[in-house]
Amino acid sequence: MDKQFERYSRQMLFSPIGKEGQQQLAHKKVLIVGMGALGTVLANHLVRAGIGHVRFVDRDYVEKSNLQRQMLFDEEDVIASHPKAVAAEQKLRKINSDVTVEGIVADVTVQNIEKLIDGVDLVLDGTDNFQTRFLINDACYKFGIPFVYGGAVSSRGMSAIFIPGKTPCLRCFIGGGDTSGQTCDTIGVISPVVDIVASFQVVEALKFLVGDQSAQRTSLLTFDVWKHHMYEMKFSAPKQDCPTCQRKEYPALTAQAEDQITSLCGRETVQIQIGETLDLELWAERLKVVAQVTKTPFLIRAELPEGERLVLFPDGRTLVQGTEDVTRAKTLYARYIGL
Repeated sequence: MDKQFERYSRQMLFSPIGKEGQQQLAHKKVLIVGMGALGTVLANHLVRAGIGHVRFVDRDYVEKSNLQRQMLFDEEDVIASHPKAVAAEQKLRKINSDVTVEGIVADVTVQNIEKLIDGVDLVLDGTDNFQTRFLINDACYKFGIPFVYGGAVSSRGMSAIFIPGKTPCLRCFIGGGDTSGQTCDTIGVISPVVDIVASFQVVEALKFLVGDQSAQRTSLLTFDVWKHHMYEMKFSAPKQDCPTCQRKEYPALTAQAEDQITSLCGRETVQIQIGETLDLELWAERLKVVAQVTKTPFLIRAELPEGERLVLFPDGRTLVQGTEDVTRAKTLYARYIGL
């Protein structure tokens, strides 16, 4: 056995990969969007598996509440307020020096998504909101790059691989996405479900990267590890009117201007307008379990544990007070409201 592949000896004994598959993996490049709970598990598996180039991007920094489930981080990262992409890159480079590990501190937007996916063979979803997922989905289908979706909240998880030209896209298959407002920061999450979701994602990624098309799963797998439920939803034919995989309009790449995010000069406030009305009664109930909430007939004010404040208006506007950093405001908004 080549000394170069000694660390992968057990993986190469697995016949669907073997030496040929391992050599293929060494020449592949992947992108992970989000380096939180899912992203850290994804990156850990892929770097250890010997993927040649692992790029990941995240806009956030490490906080103490991350440590329960975000496996690459430790208390020193919290004390130093390390960006997640930086902390993950430092850890992963110590795990496998044969792999090119590239951590990027950035918010994934319509302005940079095409540059981020340039040259990659596969994109993996480590995000926590459907706005970013649809952006990834549309960019991947525009350029013919497979996209491995994953989601985890509470004790529930789901995953699927979407392959341009062979499967419906994420937008086509699930419609408008989950608008329930449930996030890990409002209803919680247990770490085992994160590991399971990410592991299912990596399995499909490895199948694709070594070219084992016959083994590729053609379904959305959903499960609840606490209630011990599992369900597999087979892919249907693409919808003929899907704007992404059929009409090739890629709305997430062209309609971003509809969402208005503005830093209010001199007020240490960022205003986010998502174009939808907000039910104040509903959001008061959701937020009071994680924040100190004051409600009036005209708005909700929620004092967040992080120190900032959310002010919600019925016309769909939300003010994130206590910061002028748009990226920080978007992080908090996604965490408590959901994008």
